[in-house]
Amino acid sequence: MVIETSQLRCFVAVAEELHFGRAAARLNMTQPPLSRQIQLLERALGCQLFVRTSRSVQLTQAGSSLLADAHKVLRLLESAAVSVRHVSEGRKGDIRCGFTAASAYQFLPMLVRRLGQTMPGVNLSLKEMVSRRQIEALESAELDIAILRPPIDHDKFESVCVSREQMILALPRNHPLCDKAKIAWTDLDTLDLIMYDSHEAQYFYDLLAGQFARHGVFPKFRQRLTQIHTILSLVRSEIGAAIVPESASILDVAEIQYRHIEARRPLMAELYFVWRRDTRNPLVAQLVALAGTKTA
Repeated sequence: MVIETSQLRCFVAVAEELHFGRAAARLNMTQPPLSRQIQLLERALGCQLFVRTSRSVQLTQAGSSLLADAHKVLRLLESAAVSVRHVSEGRKGDIRCGFTAASAYQFLPMLVRRLGQTMPGVNLSLKEMVSRRQIEALESAELDIAILRPPIDHDKFESVCVSREQMILALPRNHPLCDKAKIAWTDLDTLDLIMYDSHEAQYFYDLLAGQFARHGVFPKFRQRLTQIHTILSLVRSEIGAAIVPESASILDVAEIQYRHIEARRPLMAELYFVWRRDTRNPLVAQLVALAGTKTA
């Protein structure tokens, strides 16, 4: 049994008009092809749908039963067509996004809020991962897009910078450096410091190591960690100071004071959207556009 959508549309028009001429006009077709579609439908179903006389057209019991289901089928088809169009246009669907813990302080909440306001039909699935793990997840198609720190393999991935922020010094509340009006990089020489892990937090490690070498300072690394919120907890415990992205101050960890490090060129940390060059998910472009090419 094969029933075509066009046959159902013809049936609904006749059932609602109870007149073949008016139904044909409503469908912008002539009456003979309309009658033919009804005959094909009745043949496919193996039952009569209308009682026809020279003066009237009436639904049979079978026809009345079919009408409600025909309405449901046509509405479902229309809904499916709209849904598919919205998915293809990047207005609806699923997207899997990785993010670093630090991006959740400021950038990610802004992005999620904008997405909910402008594209409520999009289901955003978030996965917290360090940058290195996100790259692996992009390569294996576990993620559609990632929010991470450099380095980025530009042969494999497209990327855009979404945030640049200054690195600042986090100090225990009673630290002697809290009394200084200005702090220079040279003040960090021999300073007890919570440093980043060279493997799991390679971006921040390289960023700071290069700066220390440039200024000829040698802090005393008390611990080497990955997550900024853990680093701040050790700062609060007076294990040492730390250099963190400025957005980390949003966490408002008690008993920590923050200071900018004076320099001709402040040390900046960058955050990127990264995605595969061969991605087929139209929502990737929509998410990038939603975030903007660069935000401070």
